[in-house]
Amino acid sequence: MEVEIRGLSVYSSIGVTEAEREIGQRLEFDISFEVPDCDAVLTDRIEDTVSYDAVARMVANAVGQRSYKTLERLGHVVAERIRDEFGGVAVSVRLAKPEPPIELPVDEVAVQISQAPEDDEPTDEIEAEDA
Repeated sequence: MEVEIRGLSVYSSIGVTEAEREIGQRLEFDISFEVPDCDAVLTDRIEDTVSYDAVARMVANAVGQRSYKTLERLGHVVAERIRDEFGGVAVSVRLAKPEPPIELPVDEVAVQISQAPEDDEPTDEIEAEDA
């Protein structure tokens, strides 16, 4: 079974410059990960499945625990925490800055970190979508 959390919005002090970290900005996460042997498909009991709220809080805690300079590092940390919590499962974390501090108009900049169960290193993809 795969769990998806889309459009999780978290305020962060991420940024390269001190001014960017001081002001802060909103980040958007799209997360998907495997959940092996989810008993809720048979029992329909909430205690037999993933708490989406707990996963969202895990992401928010990762964002708030320290100030990151790059989306790449923060995305990697979030992916690692999800893998640790759920036993090394495949995970994908897409992390976007909807209002990046760059001169040219773009809708957002984003990175996607994907880790398979046997991966030691993430696959990083950088995206920029034109406005």
